[in-house]
Amino acid sequence: MAKEFNDSNFQTEVISSDKLTVVDFWAEWCGPCRAIGPVIEELSKEYNGKVNIGKVNVDYNPQVSMNYGITSIPAILFIKGGQVVDKLVGAQPKGNFVKKIEAHI
Repeated sequence: MAKEFNDSNFQTEVISSDKLTVVDFWAEWCGPCRAIGPVIEELSKEYNGKVNIGKVNVDYNPQVSMNYGITSIPAILFIKGGQVVDKLVGAQPKGNFVKKIEAHI
């Protein structure tokens, strides 16, 4: 299951992680966000133990969203070694996520 990242755990769960972390910035009212939700859940199961995969609700975690300049959602950041190494914006097919993950693990 995808993790819940938030303003208080982002540093320890994402920035300090030694694994690639996929962060889905989303909101409950966002249709495209809800559309990719099942894809994020599938990826979290398929890459369990190899890649950290989680979500940040932008409505409840404004600090993390502002820190990364999130202006459109869904926005998916690929973070490794504390740095953003890749990004996807908007609803995407699962294959696009897999390509980005495989390129960075």
